[in-house]
Amino acid sequence: METNNLSESSIPKRRALGRGLEELFNSEVLDYNTVEETIVNETPKEKITMVKLSELRSNPYQPRKIFKEEALEELANSIKEHGVFQPIIVKKAIKGYEIIAGERRVKASLMAGKEDIPAIVRDFNDTQMMEIALLENLQRENLTPIEEANAYKKLQDTLKLTQEELAKRLGKSRSHITNMIGLLNLPDKIQEEISINNISMGHARVLSKLDNQSQQQELIERIVNDNLSVRDLEELTKEPTIIKTNPQKIKKPNNNKFQYLQEELSEKLGTKVSIKKNKIEISFVNENDLNRLLEYMNIEVEK
Repeated sequence: METNNLSESSIPKRRALGRGLEELFNSEVLDYNTVEETIVNETPKEKITMVKLSELRSNPYQPRKIFKEEALEELANSIKEHGVFQPIIVKKAIKGYEIIAGERRVKASLMAGKEDIPAIVRDFNDTQMMEIALLENLQRENLTPIEEANAYKKLQDTLKLTQEELAKRLGKSRSHITNMIGLLNLPDKIQEEISINNISMGHARVLSKLDNQSQQQELIERIVNDNLSVRDLEELTKEPTIIKTNPQKIKKPNNNKFQYLQEELSEKLGTKVSIKKNKIEISFVNENDLNRLLEYMNIEVEK
């Protein structure tokens, strides 16, 4: 990773970090890369320090609870060969440091047998710690649906935004944000099945319309044992024995004949999709988000 070789005379710029972050979090679109770039650019190379891995502890606001072993091993092998190029961001604690961003790098460094890791130490408040951790995971990592839902909810509550406002800030569709946060209203058992990929988001949306938990549990077992598709599940819930107690509100007619396809694409891609005038418009937040979309669509671009 390249860092700017700033001199000690750059104190005014470094002192502006707090105001700079406040401006970034008040910007129209939240972008972790911009936040990280600001932190790195305002940190002189000599201020990047080596911190012992044994002195680090997880960010209490870290949304990721499940780390894929295979991905960590790949990163660990890279660290063994090349080292850690991008410093993590930490906050000084009473004992050691709290990780603000870069927990995967920490875990992979431990797997690689390292004893220390390059770090930028910053005195962030709790709100900034949470926002940075959530942004990094939302825009850089593949969170489980439940982790993603919790991240959206925390950002919404912290920034006091409506779901529509949060969708605009993250460059996502309103329906995606609404559907994801709606997962948190499901019973813990269903949330657990979603986290371990036993049932899909589509299955979860159908189950969320039922208020009878015993029926939900019975259907979960059928989804897993009988490999039910979402369409199969929808047909089952139409049976008289399945009582819907949380019906969808009646929506006004939409003149866009591609509305259903538009909503399906938005949900699958996790971003706003618009279909009009024989064009498909797919929104993305930054280069990492674009790469995520290209990878999802199995498109390789020669650089």
